Amino acid sequence: MFTKILIANRGEIACRVAATAARMAIRTVAVYSDADAGAKHVQACDEAVHIGGSAPKDSYLRWEKIIEVAKATGAQAIHPGYGFLSENEDFARACAKAGLVFIGPPPSAIKDMGLKAESKQLMERAGVPLVPGYHGANQDPVLLQAEADRIGDPVLIKASAGGGGKGMRAVDKSEDFASALASCKREAINSFGDDAVLIEKYVQRPRHIEIQVFGDTQGNYVYLFERDCSVQRRHQKVLEEAPAPGMTPEMRAQMGLAAVAAARAVNYVGAGTVEFIVEQRDGGEMNFFFMEMNTRLQVEHPVTEAITGQDLVEWQLRVASGEPLPLMQDQLKIHGHAIEARICAENPDNNFLPATGSLHVYGLPACVTFERADAGVRVDSGVREGDTISPFYDSMVAKLIVHGSSREEALARLDTALAQTHIVGLNTNVQFLRHVTTSPSFAKANLDTALIPREADVLFNQEKVGLGLAAAALVARTLVDEQALAQRRDASGWIDPWAQRDNWRSHGPSVRSFAMQFHEQPHTVQLTAVHDGDALLRVDGDEAVLRYQALANGALDVAWGTQRAACHIYKKGDVAHVFAAQGATQIIAIDALAHAGDGQVEGGRLTAPMPGKVVSFAVKAGDAVKKGQPLAVMEAMKMEHTIAAPADGTVAEVLFAPGDQVTEGSELLRMEVAA
Repeated sequence: MFTKILIANRGEIACRVAATAARMAIRTVAVYSDADAGAKHVQACDEAVHIGGSAPKDSYLRWEKIIEVAKATGAQAIHPGYGFLSENEDFARACAKAGLVFIGPPPSAIKDMGLKAESKQLMERAGVPLVPGYHGANQDPVLLQAEADRIGDPVLIKASAGGGGKGMRAVDKSEDFASALASCKREAINSFGDDAVLIEKYVQRPRHIEIQVFGDTQGNYVYLFERDCSVQRRHQKVLEEAPAPGMTPEMRAQMGLAAVAAARAVNYVGAGTVEFIVEQRDGGEMNFFFMEMNTRLQVEHPVTEAITGQDLVEWQLRVASGEPLPLMQDQLKIHGHAIEARICAENPDNNFLPATGSLHVYGLPACVTFERADAGVRVDSGVREGDTISPFYDSMVAKLIVHGSSREEALARLDTALAQTHIVGLNTNVQFLRHVTTSPSFAKANLDTALIPREADVLFNQEKVGLGLAAAALVARTLVDEQALAQRRDASGWIDPWAQRDNWRSHGPSVRSFAMQFHEQPHTVQLTAVHDGDALLRVDGDEAVLRYQALANGALDVAWGTQRAACHIYKKGDVAHVFAAQGATQIIAIDALAHAGDGQVEGGRLTAPMPGKVVSFAVKAGDAVKKGQPLAVMEAMKMEHTIAAPADGTVAEVLFAPGDQVTEGSELLRMEVAA
């Protein structure tokens, strides 16, 4: 077994690998970029070495530098994690040439499975079922259009060297194919350095089910059952679960054996994932087709660990050191049900726009590490409170994994854990995840990759905490804070009676007004205290008694009329973030003096929604444009974002050039809006 390894990754991935290594008494070396100088994974390892600038190409993709660091620190092997260099054939070969063990499959297996077109041809020869499509080398757009027309609408364009949903476009109509192809190729060349694509039939009502496989150097292979990853947005996974709902033992065996056949076909060693698209037909019949093989450990591996009781990183380390697989197929069993939710910095109600910023509050549910999967709740995270989510890497903040004896128990546990996840400082998808898990389709396991758009009415722009409870929580928090301030004593223990906030008046009630803003609408809130100790809270004409009590966990038990909830309230400037069992919201306390003199936002400006790079402009100064017309394309956090005209008008000035890096809020161009 190794005594020291280098982890060529960052964030929760590096922390996850380091935790297993520490348990196995293997020393670890971290590498980090400028942006990650104070990152959690740097402190999680025994040593850490700076390798370059913040952008991945200047640090985590510099494999020559990483190999140099591994040799200098005495590491015997390199664990690539997942992403970055984990599926880089050249890096794997360079490790071997340098005398280092690459904790992953042989370079030949990465090569064979790395290009989707060639891997499909290989799988066809191995007898693995394939989706009808075009996987050829000829990339002439005219030929590709003809092949798409031959296959028939709808089709899916996929980057041959792609993964993670990058370089992928679904096309419903033939006339939309050319523009989708150009966009797909542009994203593919930026993400993978290769713009080759393949075209496949877009399967209707598809489920995305993948099989975890493992091989060793002795020629043994096993499959560790399946994961259902059907719930996706932008072709990227949102929720994963194991085992797949509705999976029969017969189909599980068929898919498992097909996955093992795929691994054998490339002499695979280590952890790999064979992904299948599953076609659902009327009557419950399901057919499966090979999509691709990811030659690495997957982000969603914890659900497999939860149902099998195995540590897959430990399996990787043992296999890479030459040991046989820890268990054979007949020794592997499924125990209960597990679900993983990817918590991301993004705004689901704004087309999942990625977010950046600091984690001013980062409260997690009571949980355990991967080593105690049977305890029910696990969080894998590479950040801490106060850390910053930067634009240089992907938007995932943490993975929340739950395990139960049944799917129903796991679902209930997941919703409770999500309700206990409090993040302040940037937009996240936590409440959206709660909406998904409680939606009729997901709750009843009516799964397919179109679940999110199909359930849009109950997933987006949902407010579970209304104005009344939000206002009551903010007033209660304000009163508690004022009472605590008033109780401060000087050195003699004397309390200033004039500092008291007990609402005493010589005659009549005490009336206090609060100006608030909820969902961009102003509201007047009035608190009336009377001599019997009750406080009446009036919110837009509705009045009820307000009662509140501090709880031991930092929450306030807030009751207003018939509404009652244990609320955590976090103030950040004028904004109060309210978290309750039924949901979370924000409400603003308006300070009239502080906002006096504020001007109106200037119209006709188009700004960058986040830090990133300008890819292209579709217009020039003087062009007339229509509302909704694409004006520019930005790339940020590994994704393209189109800036569209907010109204009819004329482009007055273009302020940047393609390739320029811009900060959030930078004005990209100016428009003269039509009268």
